[in-house]
Amino acid sequence: MLLARDPLLSSGALRQTNMTPGLRYRNLGKSGLRVSNVGLGTWVTFGPGVTESEAENVVVLAYESGVNLFDVSEAHCGPRAELELGRILQRRGWKRSSYVVCTKIYWNSKSDERGLSRKHIIESVKASLARLQLAYIDVVLIHKADPMCPMEEVVRAMHHVVCQGWAMYWGTARWTPGEVMEAYSNCRQFNCTTPVCEQAEYHLFCRDKAELYMPELYNKIGVGLMAWSPLTMGLISGKFDEAGFPLISRSSFKSKRSSYSWTEDETTAAASKETYAWIKERLEPEELRRQQDRQREICLVAERLGCTVPQLAVAWCLKNESVQCLLLGATSPAQLYESIQSLQLVPKLNATTMTDLERILDNKPTRPPIVSTLALR
Repeated sequence: MLLARDPLLSSGALRQTNMTPGLRYRNLGKSGLRVSNVGLGTWVTFGPGVTESEAENVVVLAYESGVNLFDVSEAHCGPRAELELGRILQRRGWKRSSYVVCTKIYWNSKSDERGLSRKHIIESVKASLARLQLAYIDVVLIHKADPMCPMEEVVRAMHHVVCQGWAMYWGTARWTPGEVMEAYSNCRQFNCTTPVCEQAEYHLFCRDKAELYMPELYNKIGVGLMAWSPLTMGLISGKFDEAGFPLISRSSFKSKRSSYSWTEDETTAAASKETYAWIKERLEPEELRRQQDRQREICLVAERLGCTVPQLAVAWCLKNESVQCLLLGATSPAQLYESIQSLQLVPKLNATTMTDLERILDNKPTRPPIVSTLALR
């Protein structure tokens, strides 16, 4: 098994002595900002059911293991994540240049902040700075594009945020490739700071955007990929109930203990239901059966490699060179430690193993064929 070292590292130890094997630092997009190839996604760490001391232990373990990127978002657990992370950073007194804080500008059609106006962007950044107790934020991401707000206003507002020194870089989260290209074009047209990364979903069962379009965006306009949701909301945990359906804790929907592929409204509705019928309803019976078969075969591959299924899922994501930073979530140091050890598994994923996984998944994305309009005449 890959778990061989005590996950509860001493908080007083020097960071350099606990550097995790396989941890690398890469440029985020084509910027000069160097980030660890795995980051801590705190949507789980600061969620309900996790005390402040437990959350601090997770953050400290990440930092002492060499992880330098911490991602927070009010979309998942409100302002608590920024408040608690800010207090932890203040208590620990780590050198400011040794870590990267990434936060989001979040808007919801049902809240008072109903768009990406210049007013909301600037107010949101200032509020985040106050909660984090920082002089600046390293990367500010815009969570979802706003079709009702002119893109020129969005990029000019983000350029202003960077010029004021409130943020060093900006990027996007859950934008389509077309929206990212539109933002870049507006930045070039109006001489504004361009986005450096897109935060996108990527895991064994969601591959199209990360594998087909993000490499092209990186090569053409320098937008890198920060991936989230490697464990697919617990659906690839490797555990099944008597009916053969993957075991999922109901609390995972209330507290969002795992990342998810659906919208926030759908997960809220899921938490109020007594059963998982809503999941089964989303999948056709035949597709559900195929999904279960795939998961069982993935379990066999993990056993052959001597690792857990979540570790295999994380290592598979890291095998993609387009992923410059993969966000990991954890509610305890032991859980984070297990995920971080996936770095040692990446070299074991040789061509034979990857071919086996491709055969099992049978979902390798391909571009649709180009249809000539001349042929239609």
